[in-house]
Amino acid sequence: MTNSLAANRQSAAMGSGVGPLLDPFPNVERIAVLRGGGLGDLMFAYPALSALSAAYPEASITLLGVPLHAELLRNRPGPVAEVEVLPYASGVRPGLEDGKATADFFSSMRSRSFDLAVQIHGGGRNSNPFLLKLGARHTVGTRTPDAVQLERSAPYVYYQNEFLRSLEVVGLAGAAPVCLEPQLTVTEEETAAGQRITGAGTRPLLVIHPGATDPRRRWPASSFARVAAWAARDGSDVVIVGDDGDAPLAAEIVRLAGGHHRDGHHAGVQPGTEVPGIRSLAGQLSLSELTGVLSVATVVIGNDSGPRHLAQAVGTPTVGIFWVGNVINAGAMGRVLHRVHLAWATNCPVCGVDVTQVGWTAERCEHDDSFVQQIQPDAIYDDVRDLTATTPLLRGR
Repeated sequence: MTNSLAANRQSAAMGSGVGPLLDPFPNVERIAVLRGGGLGDLMFAYPALSALSAAYPEASITLLGVPLHAELLRNRPGPVAEVEVLPYASGVRPGLEDGKATADFFSSMRSRSFDLAVQIHGGGRNSNPFLLKLGARHTVGTRTPDAVQLERSAPYVYYQNEFLRSLEVVGLAGAAPVCLEPQLTVTEEETAAGQRITGAGTRPLLVIHPGATDPRRRWPASSFARVAAWAARDGSDVVIVGDDGDAPLAAEIVRLAGGHHRDGHHAGVQPGTEVPGIRSLAGQLSLSELTGVLSVATVVIGNDSGPRHLAQAVGTPTVGIFWVGNVINAGAMGRVLHRVHLAWATNCPVCGVDVTQVGWTAERCEHDDSFVQQIQPDAIYDDVRDLTATTPLLRGR
């Protein structure tokens, strides 16, 4: 078989996938999928993993990922049989590289004799050479013009929905979509833990995740505080979640919520006054517990971040706060359960540099000022109220 996608077009069944759906490879029993990154990156890959599992039902899928992925998927029903943690390697998993650990990893992976290796980790400059070292019989993935060619490749263009990008790649291996967005099974233990931790019951539960890896994607604490205070005033319990690094931000939101009222004015109390029904769990939850908390929430509010993507994957309605460039890549597709608020910034608010290509074809400026601060709390809370009122029946509650 040639290395050109064009040579495979005659075998493509158009209209059944995202892009060409090529012939599946024969005799595939072991599949490796390369997808590092964070929690959101795993969620982007999940529809593609589901498609591969359906197309190759007798095959075992090994995800080459990071410890967070292994923690989330351990003993969880789904398309992934096992997670192998990637070694530190440039462009694949950032960190201090260890030559021996890397050599041992590839030796172990080559001994698996993978039939198919799938690269859905960026444009391929680093990830394609990495994938080829696995020694799989067949390879598919994305590539920029300067990346090493795989057996079947799709062009990597930065602005593309990540769910659809991954589905387009596995379509090259004959895997048609079975879902367009991630669907993660929540265990009974996680649901019970979520109910126990939050006290979820008759009152609506609003969960807020205020963090994001890139500070420019973060909505201001004062805006989250307004929404939290309004929700508590209207009868909801409010829980703020995040990792250890988000704990100070969560505490600030709780503090500021003490001074806000629905009409945008202070309610006769000072910031720092405890508001009944608002509390922070940031830094206190395991990943399994976080999954449970998100699954029992009525609505989740978050920036473009892993926990918001995870909430979507477990079927909880979300209100997402996005910079316009990020919503192209990572925004939810539907609007019955998921609302998306866009900030239309195209220039850094400090220095004015064009930010639409930052992180891809240009270096970013040094400023961390929020791109999304212009989004108004009233608009967010309107969607929270609407979803709280209208979605319980759709979720079987």
